[in-house]
Parts: sequence; structure tokens; C-alpha cells
Amino acid sequence: MLSRRYFLKSGALSLFGASFVPSFLRRTAYALEQPRSSARKKILVAIFQRGAADGLNIVVPFGDKPYYSLRPSIAIPEPTSRSESAGQNAIDLDGFFGLHPSLDALKPLFDSRQLAIVHAAGSPDSTRSHFDAQDYMETATPGRGTSDGWLNRYLEAMPQLEATPFRAVAFSQQMPRTLLGPAPALAVNDVRSFRLRAAQPGGSAVLQAGFESMYASTSNALLDRTAQEMFEAAATLERVGASEYQPASGVEYPKGPLGKSLSQIAQLIKADVGLEVAFAETGGWDHHVNEGSVKGALANNLKQFGDSLAAFHQDLGERMADVLVLTMTEFGRTAHENGNRGTDHGHASAMFVLGGPVKGGKVYGEWPGLAPGQLYQGRDLALTTDFRDVFAEVAVRHLGADLGGAGASAIFPGFRVSPSRFRGFLG
Repeated sequence: MLSRRYFLKSGALSLFGASFVPSFLRRTAYALEQPRSSARKKILVAIFQRGAADGLNIVVPFGDKPYYSLRPSIAIPEPTSRSESAGQNAIDLDGFFGLHPSLDALKPLFDSRQLAIVHAAGSPDSTRSHFDAQDYMETATPGRGTSDGWLNRYLEAMPQLEATPFRAVAFSQQMPRTLLGPAPALAVNDVRSFRLRAAQPGGSAVLQAGFESMYASTSNALLDRTAQEMFEAAATLERVGASEYQPASGVEYPKGPLGKSLSQIAQLIKADVGLEVAFAETGGWDHHVNEGSVKGALANNLKQFGDSLAAFHQDLGERMADVLVLTMTEFGRTAHENGNRGTDHGHASAMFVLGGPVKGGKVYGEWPGLAPGQLYQGRDLALTTDFRDVFAEVAVRHLGADLGGAGASAIFPGFRVSPSRFRGFLG
């Protein structure tokens, strides 16, 4: 016999994060029954590269000659016009910067001005702790952290009376810091987990009825209400066909976790369930040993990363006009390679901004240089763009947060948001 403990352990209710407010789930069916507005909402997809991604080998400053002396065995060779060297050199972007060859799927998006890059960006805090730096970035309060995340504060500052429970969704094991807070949000591993299944035909309906009966008998009113609303959410996704989703013709997502997450984010966007903020994460960027150059651990990770972004862009097609993808990492890597053909914890890195609203085809930000006197603390790429200015530009110019009042100032406490510091990757 299935117990409540088994049901909870199986993950059905754990789909909802700490900021879940049960009453919001009742709004999904209502929202889907209303006439759709001709004006689509703007959507943000935030991707966290956990582990501190090496921005210098991702967006290669091949025009800065100290780069090659700093990295004698792991530097990415300069671009070349020789066709026989394809995949063995940086992909030229502007005569100074180049993409790692594993990111070849992103070059057409850069050329079509759908992709922008902000280099030498990151946190002004000097910590080299993964835990602290991720906390500071997800809360957008470097050096001190806060109890709520910056995206949750955005949801609070820009409330929607008819928001569905799918307004903010994180594809992760648990609610990420960036979405923790009083505003409702969901944390899911797989949208198919909303659907109760059984082996035999019609078994899912029997199984759901059994669970509903079991929870109807509980004396815990909150648990009963939560369970019922979870069933309603599951019914919503089944009604829009999320579990049978097929990407657009010719689109194949990579098999890794990021490809899976982006595929399911595309499902929710196309299903029009009210998604406004989505969060995904990808790990494995902490390359202290054998980072590699054009081949190796970093190259393998970048292949998954670039191909996943390109597949997502192709899958959404014209809908990318309303969708912005923003990537981030807690800090970069040392400019010098270490004795293990890897890199250690550094400072600034690179951020990608992808989507229809982007003024792409450009690497934004002031380049600080890699000469000995230009390195941060004598070892790292120096910071010239505070990540909060990047977040603020996205919040204001894409999501529509107000510059004053309870808008941007509430989203970024203790930080003065100023368009004069925006890099201009959004019009």
C-alpha cells in the first residue's frame, strides 16, 4: 500500500520549492481558459555555470599577446583561414576576441546579432569561495548576501494579478538561491514528474484517484490543499501536452542536463502556461587539473553548453523575439595556468546574452588587459563590469522593471542602478 511518506519521497510534492504558495496553483486553469493576449510577455532564462567557468578560454582574447605566455599549454590557438585547421583554433569574432572552437554552434548567432558577450564581468567581491560567490551572485548582494534572491525580488516588485504557478520555474533538485523568497516559484527536475503514471492503460487515472482519496482523508488542511493543487497543475501540463513535447523539425538537444532543461523550458514557453522567469544550471566548470585546450574537459563541457543554447534558439524560432537567455558564473579562473595544466580560482569572467532583444554581434565591456601590471592582484583578469549592472539592464530593458520607486531599487538593495553603467547590449 502506498503511504503519504512514499508519495512525498517519490518527489511529487517536492517539485515545489520553499517559496511555494499553494493558492497560486488554482490560477493555472483559469489563466489557460482566458483569451490569449496578442502581446506576449517577455521571458528571461537564467543559466548558472556552477564551478567558475574559465572566461579566458571560452571567449579568447587572442589579440592580447600576454595570453599566450600566461598559458603555454592550454591557450587556444589564434584563428586561421586554413580550412584544414577547423576545430583547432579560436573562432574569430572581431579580430581581437574569438570563441573556443567547441562553441562553433554559437558563431552563426553572433554573426546574426542574436548573441552578445560581456567580458571581464563578475562580482566586485574578492572571495574565491564557490559557496560565497554563488550566494552573492544569486542574491545580487556581493559581500553580504541576503535571505532572498534577486529574481524573487523581481517577482515581488513586479506582481501579476493573474500570474500562474508557472511564472517562475527552476529546473534543479532544489530551489536555487536566486528564486528563494516570498514570491511563488517552482523547482522541478522534469515536467513529466507532474504526471502520475501507472503501467496499465487507464492506470494513471486510477492512481491519481487513489492519491486524491488518500489526501482527502488527511487532517492536515495545508497538506490536503497542496496535494489537490499539485494534481491541478499536473492536469494543466497534461492538457497542453507537455509530456509529449516534440522539438521543432531538425532540432536535437544534447543529451546532457542542460540540454534537457532547455528543452523543457521551450516546452513551457510554447505551451503558454505563463512562464516569465526560468532558471537552469550546469556544473563541471572547476578545472584545476587537465582543463585542456581545444580538447579536454573544458572543451567537452563547452560543446554541451554551446549546442544546447543553439538548439534552444532554433527550437523557439520566432518566439525568441520575446526570450532573453543570460548566462553567469560565480567567478573566473586565474590568468596563469597552474602546474597541472589547469587553472585556479580567479576573478572576472564572461557572460553570454542571447535572444531577439539583444544587440548582438559584439563583445561588450572594457578590456583590462593581461599584462603583469593589469592583472587583478597580479594573477586574475580584472573586473570592469559589475554583474549587477548586467542584471539591472536585463531587469529594466527586457523585463520592464521601473528604475525608481519599488522597482530596480527593491530588486538590487544597497546598489544604485544607473543606465549610465549599462553596457548597451539591449536597446
